[in-house]
Amino acid sequence: MIHMKSRPLQDVLLAYLRQEGLETPLLEYRITQAWPEVMGETISRYTKQAFVRESKLQVQITSAPLRQNLMMEHKRIAKKLNDYVGSPVISDVCFF
Repeated sequence: MIHMKSRPLQDVLLAYLRQEGLETPLLEYRITQAWPEVMGETISRYTKQAFVRESKLQVQITSAPLRQNLMMEHKRIAKKLNDYVGSPVISDVCFF
């Protein structure tokens, strides 16, 4: 009789995603989807697009004053988003 060590499904799925090179794209997608919830409705209204490029979240903000305010908090926002998804996905947030 073969005894197999049981593992939680989450661990098995995570191992599979890593093996297939899909973990990073999934986490990057989760970061972009987290933006509205983490930043709130008001900021989301002024967000046109958000995507990850070279470990940085690129966010298009349609209000220049809001963009300036967010630029001053870019590192704190990156940490907040990484904490939300539970993994260090992005190193920074850049606004344009």
